Amino acid sequence: MSLCKSNSTVADPWQVESVILTAVCQESPGVATYQFQPTAAAAVAGNAVVNPRSQPAQPGQFNMLYLPGIGEAAISISGLQSTSGVIVHTIRSVGSVTGAIASLPLGTTLGMRGPFGSVWPLDRCVGRDVVLMGGGIGLAPLRPVVQEIMRRRDAFGSVHLLIGARTPQDLLYQNEYSTWQAAGIDVETTVDRAGTNWSGQIGVATLLLERLQLTRPQQTALLTCGPEVMMLYAIRTALARGLSSHHIWLSLERSMNCAVGTCGHCQFGPHFICKDGPVLRYDQVEPFMEVADL
Repeated sequence: MSLCKSNSTVADPWQVESVILTAVCQESPGVATYQFQPTAAAAVAGNAVVNPRSQPAQPGQFNMLYLPGIGEAAISISGLQSTSGVIVHTIRSVGSVTGAIASLPLGTTLGMRGPFGSVWPLDRCVGRDVVLMGGGIGLAPLRPVVQEIMRRRDAFGSVHLLIGARTPQDLLYQNEYSTWQAAGIDVETTVDRAGTNWSGQIGVATLLLERLQLTRPQQTALLTCGPEVMMLYAIRTALARGLSSHHIWLSLERSMNCAVGTCGHCQFGPHFICKDGPVLRYDQVEPFMEVADL
C-alpha cells in the first residue's frame, strides 16, 4: 500500500475524456510541452471552465493519452492545472503513441483518462528544507512541484532544484529558471557533455547533491525523478549526507497499460506503479531497487 496520497475518486477509470491540443512548445530535441483543453465535456460555470473530472490533477500524477488506432501511453503531468482546465504534458517522442502525438496539428482531438497515481508529498515537506533532483525528462513530473512551492513558498525552508541532462540542449524549461530563482528556489544545472559555448557545470547530477550545502539534513526532504541509476546514486548520496530514508521520495516509471493495477505490466516488487505509485517513499522500494531486470 502506498504511503503517498493517491487519487481514488475517478468515477470511471475507463472513461475516455475528449481533449483538444491547443499549444505546443518545443523544449529540446525530441521533447515538447503540450497543452490540452477539455472539449464539450467541460461544464461552464459563469466564466470559468470546470474540469469534468472529480478533482484536478495533483503534482506527481499521470494521465493516459489515447489515439484511436494507435494506442495509449501513460504521461506524467508537467504543470499545475489552470482554472481554465488546461492540462499540461511534456512528452518525449520515443514510441508509436508519443511519436504520433509529436506530429499532431493544433486543434486535433484525442482521448485522455485520469488523473491516476500517487502524488508528491508536499504537505509532509512543510517546514523542511527541500531538494528536488531531476534528470532529463524526469524534470517534467517535478515541474508542478516547483510551481506549487512557488505558490506556497513561505511554507518551506530552503529549496534547491538540481537538474541534470546529457547536453545543454537537453535541459528542459530553460526559460523558466530565472523565474524559479526569483521565487527563492536555488537552481543548479549540470550536463554530461558540453560544447564550447557552455560555461556551466559538467558531470553527473549526483555531483550537485554531493557539493550541496545541507544545513539540517535530518530536516531535509529529497524528491527525485529520472533514470533509475541516477536516482539510486542520488539516494545513496542523500543517505550518506544524513537524510532519512523516510524523507526520500522517488517517481518510478514502468510500462503502464491499464492505469488501475489489473494488467500487471507495471509490477515492481509488491507494488503496481500505476496504482501504488508512481511516487513512492524510498524505504518502500529499497529492497527492489537493485534487483536486476525487475
